Amino acid sequence: MLVTTTLVGCGAAGQSSTHMLELARSADPILVPALTGKHPRAAAEDPRALARQLTVAETAVRDRSTLPELVAAAGATAQVAYLALLDRPDWDAAVLADVPAQVRDVVRRNTAAGRELRAMTTRSPTTVPAWRIVEPLPAPQLRAYYAEAQRRFRVPWSVLAAVHLVETRMGRIVGLSTANAQGPMQFLPDTWTRYGMGGDVWNTRDAILGAANYLAAQGAVDGTDAGLDKALYSYNNDSRYVQAVRHYAALMQVDERAFQGFHAWQVYYRTNLGTVLLPTGYASSQTMPVQQWLATRPR
Repeated sequence: MLVTTTLVGCGAAGQSSTHMLELARSADPILVPALTGKHPRAAAEDPRALARQLTVAETAVRDRSTLPELVAAAGATAQVAYLALLDRPDWDAAVLADVPAQVRDVVRRNTAAGRELRAMTTRSPTTVPAWRIVEPLPAPQLRAYYAEAQRRFRVPWSVLAAVHLVETRMGRIVGLSTANAQGPMQFLPDTWTRYGMGGDVWNTRDAILGAANYLAAQGAVDGTDAGLDKALYSYNNDSRYVQAVRHYAALMQVDERAFQGFHAWQVYYRTNLGTVLLPTGYASSQTMPVQQWLATRPR
């Protein structure tokens, strides 16, 4: 029915350089690259360094005293660390042993979700997609839409947020999937006709409500884990998709601050030449060979 894009992972909206530099003086050095607009680098030279990066980033996301700009930097930094860990399953035990207990399940679930989604792609593309990459709507606005959909259709807000995250990085991706799925929640046209309630598939609020309507109709409304799993499987016929969405949703349900971190995740696209960042402002009306893209853009 709905099809995920080939992506593996999304930063903060631009702030004044002076303000960011002032924040950077007091921030943990691990967060400074993302805070100052640079591509955060994974501390991947060894498991201990990667564990340190994840600890700093995930702790900052969950600390209610962390300023919004630092939360966004922490979310983007954590994402890059997870991308590195996905490639090194042999590091899992050492990394999990080195992170504090309060973020251990966070690291475990995010890593598991990333690997489930990665396993869904059997062949890496040789081109970068015909998409536009934009800033998502502000987190409070998205949270209000998820809450409205939950009230109306009794589908947990965290599940809707997780689907939104997996499908288009909460609206960062504007474009069609390889199966012609459309909009921020990636509906196929005939399914949108049945469940979109006359709305605009490209409108974020309409798309979230449509997704909740669809999931409720497929079994999520019964309030059981089995019903929710059945509904998510209908959304994308792959048990790995179901597991990934459930992992992300569980983290947001346990601590809503996780949503703030996910909101900062950028668009990384896995290709035959490695994973590339498609930054905000990326726009292509047609696919482009990865090698051509890399000739003008850093990974």
